[in-house]
Amino acid sequence: MQTPTERAYPTHWEADVVLRDGGTARVRPITADDADRLVAFYEQVSDESKYYRFFAPYPRLSDRDVRRFTRHDYVDRVGLAAIVSDEFIATVRYDRIDETGRPASVPADRAEVAFLVQDAHQGRGVASALLEHIAACARERGVRRFTAEVLPANTKMAKVFTDAGYSQRRSFEDGSLHLTLDLEPTERSLAVMRGREQRAEARSVQRLLAPSSVAVIGVRRTPGGAGRTVLESLRDGEFTGAVHAVNRDLPGGGATLEGLPGVPAHRSVRDIPGAVDLAVVAVPAAEVEAVVTDCGEHGVQGLVVLSADFHRAEQRELVRKARSYGMRIIGPNAFGVINTAPGVRLNATLASRTPARGRIGLFTQSGAIGIALLAGLDRRGAGLSSFVSAGNRADVSGNDVLQFWDDDPETDVALMYLESIGNPRKFTRLVRRTAPRKPVVVVRGARHSGGAPPAGHAAPALSTSDATVSTLLRQAGVLLVDTVTELVDTGLQLAFQPLPAGPRVATLGNAESLCLLTYDACLAQGLSPGTVTDLTASATPEDFRRALARALADPETDAVVVTAIPWVEGRSAGELADALQQAADGSGKPVAVAHLAIEGLDAALSARRIPAYPSPERAVRALAEAVHYAQWRREAREPARVPVDDVAEAGAAALVSRVLYGAAGEGGDRPPRGATLTPQDTAALLACYGITLLPAHPAPDADAAVRAAAALGYPVALKTTAPHLRHRADLGGVRLDLGSETGLRRAYAELTGHLGSAGELRPVVQAMAPRGVDTVVRAVADPAVGTVLSFGLAGPPSELLGDLAHRLVPVTDREAAQLVRAIRSAPMLFGWRGAQPVDTAALGRLLLRVSRLVDDHPEVVSVDLQPVVVAPHGLSALGAAVRLAPPPATTDLGPRRLPAY
Repeated sequence: MQTPTERAYPTHWEADVVLRDGGTARVRPITADDADRLVAFYEQVSDESKYYRFFAPYPRLSDRDVRRFTRHDYVDRVGLAAIVSDEFIATVRYDRIDETGRPASVPADRAEVAFLVQDAHQGRGVASALLEHIAACARERGVRRFTAEVLPANTKMAKVFTDAGYSQRRSFEDGSLHLTLDLEPTERSLAVMRGREQRAEARSVQRLLAPSSVAVIGVRRTPGGAGRTVLESLRDGEFTGAVHAVNRDLPGGGATLEGLPGVPAHRSVRDIPGAVDLAVVAVPAAEVEAVVTDCGEHGVQGLVVLSADFHRAEQRELVRKARSYGMRIIGPNAFGVINTAPGVRLNATLASRTPARGRIGLFTQSGAIGIALLAGLDRRGAGLSSFVSAGNRADVSGNDVLQFWDDDPETDVALMYLESIGNPRKFTRLVRRTAPRKPVVVVRGARHSGGAPPAGHAAPALSTSDATVSTLLRQAGVLLVDTVTELVDTGLQLAFQPLPAGPRVATLGNAESLCLLTYDACLAQGLSPGTVTDLTASATPEDFRRALARALADPETDAVVVTAIPWVEGRSAGELADALQQAADGSGKPVAVAHLAIEGLDAALSARRIPAYPSPERAVRALAEAVHYAQWRREAREPARVPVDDVAEAGAAALVSRVLYGAAGEGGDRPPRGATLTPQDTAALLACYGITLLPAHPAPDADAAVRAAAALGYPVALKTTAPHLRHRADLGGVRLDLGSETGLRRAYAELTGHLGSAGELRPVVQAMAPRGVDTVVRAVADPAVGTVLSFGLAGPPSELLGDLAHRLVPVTDREAAQLVRAIRSAPMLFGWRGAQPVDTAALGRLLLRVSRLVDDHPEVVSVDLQPVVVAPHGLSALGAAVRLAPPPATTDLGPRRLPAY
C-alpha cells in the first residue's frame, strides 16, 4: 500500500526519444524492479566516469546504494533511465533539497540533479534528452530550480548544463563547479530543445535514406514477389552500398542468387557478416516480429516494412519492439524509399524505374498515390532528391521527413500527400520554420473536420470545417492543393522557375482562344491579368522569343503564361523550347507554358526547366500557388510584433492555479477535468491582460435591479446570463436603453414573466455601451490544429452564415489586422454605405491581448467575448466566458518525444 507521501508510478513520464545520432531510446522512471539493470549498467561505466559522478573512486554500488537509487517516491526523489535493448545506457535523478527555515507545509522548490552515462553511449545526446525530461518531471512536482556540482575536468557534463538554454548561475566552491538552473522554459531553452529535436529526427531519417548496406528480408529463390522486386530495384538503380538477400529458404552461406549476380544470400540477418544499416522487410505479417528481433540483435539501424495486414495492437507492438532496439520504422504497408544522391543511389521500392536526380522531395502515405506521383513527375521531366512512402505511418511520419528536408541541401521543394496529420501543432511549427526557405506543397486525402476532441479532452470542440483547417495550414505556410495532379503541377512550377514578385500575369500565344481562357483563369485565381498578345497561328519560334522577351521586360508584368497550338507548317518542339529558354533565361520572372498536343514539347521544355501544362487552367493554378507562396514568404520575412507588454502574467498564473488545482489535493495528483470561471474570476483574469469588462451587477429581484441601475446611472441594459439565453435578444433575454426606474421594473416583470423565474434567468444590470458594431472574439484550444483565435460579427453573420475568420495562436500585429479584414462582413467595420468607421485599431489590440493570454496559459482552453461593441472610438466587452482545464495532451511545449505507439 502506498504511504501518504508516495505517488503512483507516473506512466505519463514514459517516452521514446530520438538521440543525436538518429537512434532511439526509451526514457522511463526507475523502479525497484530495476536493481539488476542498475548493477549491470554500473559495471559497464568506466572508473573515470564513476569518479566524475561521485567525486571519489567508487568501483561498485553497495546494496544500500542500489536500494536508494531504485526506490523513489516520484515527488521528492525521482530517477529516470534511458534504455536500449532493455538495458540502461544512462540515468539521471533529482533529490529535493530541504531548506532551513521553510515551513513544513511548503515544499522546497530546489533539487539536486546528477547524471551518469555509459561511456559507449556518451556523445549521443543522451544526457541532454534526460535533462529535458527530468526538468519536466520536476516542474510538475513543484521544483523550480536544479543545482548541480560538476568537477572542472568533467567538461562534457558541464556543457550539458550550460547548453540547455535555462537561466543559470555559476560559481566555483571547494574545487568544483556549482550550477543553479531555473527550470522555467525560456525562449532560448525552447529553441535549444527544438534545434536538438530537428537535428536528431533529421538524422534518424537520413540513416534510413543513406545506408551503406541493405538487407532485403523475404526474397524468393525465383523471380517474383516484393522482396525480389526490391532487390532488382536496388540493382537497377546502381545502389552504391552492399546488398544482401535474406530468407530462411535460401541456400545461405553467402551463395549468389540466380539472376542476381553479386547479391549474397543468407538464411537470417544474423548470418550476415558485418553491419547492416537498413533492412527492407517483405515477409508475411505474422513473421515480422521475429524478423524485428533478429534485426535488433544484429544492430540494424532502421527498417522499411513492406508487409501489410497488421491489426492496430500488432502494429503498436511492432513499433515498441523496434524502438526498444534503437531502430525506427517506415511502414508497415510501405512502398519503399528512394535517394538519388550520387553517393547513395538508393531505390528500395517496388518501382522498377529509378527517378532522375532532381530537387524535389516527395512523401506519401499511400503506395498507390506514390506510384502515380513518381510516374507523373518522371513523365514530365522532374527529378527527385528523395522519396518516402510511409504506408501506415506507425513510426516515421511526414513530420520526421520534413525535419530531414529542412536542412537537406539536395531538396528545394517538398511535396506531401497526407491522409492525416498526426501532430498538427508540430506540423504547423515545422512548416513555419521550413517554408520561408523551401515551399511545402500538400494534398490532403481523407479530409475531415477534426473538430471532435479526443477522449478526456476538457476543452469544448471548435467546429473546425475543412475550409477552416485549410486556412490555418495556409497561414502556417503550407501550399494546399486539391488533387495529386495539382501537386505535380505546383511542384514543377516551384522547382523549375523563380518566384513571382506579384500577381500581374501577361499572356501570349498563337491562338486567341487559349489566351482568353488564360485571362479568365487568372481572374478566377485572384491574379491580375495584364497584356494579352495574340501572335496568330503563323507565329514562328522567333516570334515567340521576341514576344516573351518583351513581356518579361515589362515592369508591369510579374509572370508570363505562354500558350501554343500546333503549327500549320511543321516546326520542331525543340525549336520552340530553345526560343522560350533564350527569352526567359536571366529575366528573374517565372514562365509557364500551356500547349495543346505539341508532341515532344513537354520533354523539351522540362529539359530546359520550363514547366509545361496541357491546359491554361492548370498552368494558371500552379502559377497562382507560386504567387501565394511568394507573398506569404515576403510577409514572413517582414518584422512582425506581438506588442502586449503591460500584462500581469504572474497574477493570472496564480488565479489559474488556484481555480484549477486548488481543490485537487496535495501534490495535485488528480487535477480536475476543467472549470468555468465565475464572473468575478473571469473579470479578474481578463484584467491581468488589460481586457476590461463593462461592469454588470446581479439583479436577483426588481429592487436589486433598481439599486444597480442607480449605481451605474441610466440608461442601462437588463439581460439574462442563463447559458441557454445568453446573447439571445431575439427571445427577449436582452432589454436595452432602459432610461428610468419605471421602465426597468416593467422590463424586469416582462422578462421574468415570459422566460422564467429570476433564479433560472440570473438577470444582471449593465451600463449601456456606446453605439457601434457588435462583434465576437473567441479563442479555443482545438485538438485538430492547436489554439485558434477567431473573430466575426455577432449574431447572424457568425452564427447563421459562419462568417468567422481564424488564426493560429500566437498572432502578430499584422495577423491581428488581417483577421479583422478576413471576414466577408468586414465592410461593416469600415464605413459600409456611409456609416462611420469603427475603431479597428482597438479591436486589433484586443485580439493581441486574448492571443497572449491563451498562449501564456495553456490551461485557458476557451475564451468567449461577446458581444464586443466596437465604437468609432474604443470598444466595450459586454460579456465573457472563460474555461480552464489541464493543458491538452497535444501541447507542443513539453520535452521532445516520439508519438506514442
